[in-house]
Parts: sequence; C-alpha cells; structure tokens
Amino acid sequence: MTVNGTMRALDQTRGAVRVEDVYDTDIHDLWDACTVPERLARWIAEVSGDLREGGTAQAVFTSSWAGAVRIEVCDAPHHLLISSEPGSDEASTIEAWFTVEGSGTRLVVEERGLPVGALAFYGAGWQAHLEDLGRSLRGDGPVHATGWSAEQPAPAWHARWTELTPRYQDAGAATSP
Repeated sequence: MTVNGTMRALDQTRGAVRVEDVYDTDIHDLWDACTVPERLARWIAEVSGDLREGGTAQAVFTSSWAGAVRIEVCDAPHHLLISSEPGSDEASTIEAWFTVEGSGTRLVVEERGLPVGALAFYGAGWQAHLEDLGRSLRGDGPVHATGWSAEQPAPAWHARWTELTPRYQDAGAATSP
C-alpha cells in the first residue's frame, strides 16, 4: 500500500489536500467500507443521522474532529461528496472517487476549503486515515480497538499522524514560492 498525498493552495487563505491509494478489493466492498456506518466505525468515524443524499449526519472521526456533515452527492459506487460543518466559516468539502483498477479499486479523496497554513496537518491526517482503511479491509475487527472521542483521538491514528506531519510540512515548504 502506497498512499500518495499532495497539497495545494486554492487562494490566499484556503487550500486542498488530495490522497489516493489502490486497494486489493472490488469497488462495491470499498464503497461499503466508506459509506456503511458499521464499516466506517472500524477505521475512521462513528456516524449517525440521515445517511442519504441531501441528508445531514453527525460524525466523530478518529482524529477527534466532530461535527455535522451533509451528503451532497452519493453516486454509488463511484462518487461521494460531503460538506463538513455546512454553513459555517470552517466549512470544507470532502470528495471521493472510486475507480476499478485491475483487480483492485483506486480511491481518491480530496478535501477542499482548508486553511492554507494547516494543509500539512490535514495531509498527514488523511494519509493516516487511508492507511487505516487498508488495515480495515485486511481484518475483521476495528483498527482502533481502544476507541476515540471528540476529546481524544485514537492513539494509533495520532501516533501515525505525528510521524507523518513533518514529511508533509517538508513537502509544503518545498513547493512554496
């Protein structure tokens, strides 16, 4: 598994991170891992609410981010677009594309509307999430058996994020003017 991550500024204050990997599973299994609440809870977030296109749900991510998300587009099993914190100044969009690639499936995730100065933190976070997805697909149980909350990130996720952050900071410095 080789997660590829990039960061870019969209304007002076907001930017985007994009991560992708190819998973050794079919598109329907990967779609389910990213949209079915019980499967999401195994690797990235606990979600509840109106989980259909146009619906709003509450999420608590392994990173400890918690808040409202709105499902803007749900074109199974190829495209998902979610707004986080809809209507707030902190709003961002998370978009995912699923594509069959050989015997596996490529997942591309892009989050836009992020503070430019924090892109490295988000890039490291999304890479850690996609690595957790890979572990989830290979196992039957939760990746983070010790749990997490809005106050406390999953310890293993946090350790990996801490390890990856300097790499993303260096990558961001290398691309700055």
